[in-house]
Amino acid sequence: MSTLAIRNLFHDKVRLAVTLTGVVFALILIVVQFGLFLGFLETSANIVEHSGVDLWITAKGLPHVNGGSPIPERRRYKAMQAEGVKEVRPYALVFANWKLPTGAQEAVQVVGFDVDSRLGGPWELLAGSVDDLKGDDTVIIDRHYRAKLGGVEIGDTVEINGRRARIVGYTDGVRSFTTAPYVYTSFKNALDYIPMTQDQTVFLVVRAMPGVALDVLKARLQRVVPNVDVYTNGEMLSKTRNYWVFSTGAGVTTLMGAVLGLLVGTVVVAQTIYAATVDHIREFGTLKAMGATNGYLYKVILQQALLSAVLGFAIAIVVAHFVVEGSRSGDALILMPPQMVAGVFGLAIAMCTAASVLSIRKATSIDPAMVFRG
Repeated sequence: MSTLAIRNLFHDKVRLAVTLTGVVFALILIVVQFGLFLGFLETSANIVEHSGVDLWITAKGLPHVNGGSPIPERRRYKAMQAEGVKEVRPYALVFANWKLPTGAQEAVQVVGFDVDSRLGGPWELLAGSVDDLKGDDTVIIDRHYRAKLGGVEIGDTVEINGRRARIVGYTDGVRSFTTAPYVYTSFKNALDYIPMTQDQTVFLVVRAMPGVALDVLKARLQRVVPNVDVYTNGEMLSKTRNYWVFSTGAGVTTLMGAVLGLLVGTVVVAQTIYAATVDHIREFGTLKAMGATNGYLYKVILQQALLSAVLGFAIAIVVAHFVVEGSRSGDALILMPPQMVAGVFGLAIAMCTAASVLSIRKATSIDPAMVFRG
């Protein structure tokens, strides 16, 4: 790193602060907007992504995993006859009302699954055990929603659709895109909380035998099970994400915000880096008068831009870390995976380098005589 580049950058502390503020603001804006979009993708279909299911058997015309309708459970036996099927279990995901201590109602989504197979069950358990759900009237909730659900603790008894439920555990990080928290319970218990008869289920979830091609098994199930649709887990994941993130407009709005954040950030950085170079235009003129080549000026200006990018990135990521951590206690989750951090670093370098190119022409076209004109 050129000593001149470092001295130029740090000589004027106010200009340095302005430069770094522009870079940091731009990068934080980009991180937050893209982080929100990634958060939407994560929460929109996380229950499918973590289900461990290979294939979903559903009613015809399912719009997304949260919009299922009942089908006869006896179709499970037909599904089990298909070659390549390891197990088929009933599964329920239905909206219900949770009674708060004030008497008000809070919408929740009851998730009823087969406790023995654990297909579609909770992940990231913080307290309690899935086996605890074998008891009557037992449920597991996510700790993020404790306050939303009335400040409940493990061991407390509540009401779901007028039926008793006892909290036996917490998950950590099982967020819902719809803001209606997931409430896990056994499929047997779920039938007490949702408007469905004993011979019905919302889904039949399938695990395939090892080595069986899912597309082939899907076609077999579609043939042997009447009046249903069959989806691979990947298809159900895409179907649900596309609905919540794109069809509702929430994800599109966030993605547009991320793109606008990128454009605004680029303009801010370009103006900041350009102004920082122009402010030193007389110094560059002096260098040219002393015999400095254009190549040397290129080197100094690019190094100033790269140093600004590295410093701005370091500050922005620290600030963004606290923003991301703060989002964990709110309803809008912001994610910042390592790949995104690496991408933002590359973007910072690219933006600052591109901005410096705009100012290079100004610096290299200086008439050295300007230094002596005063």
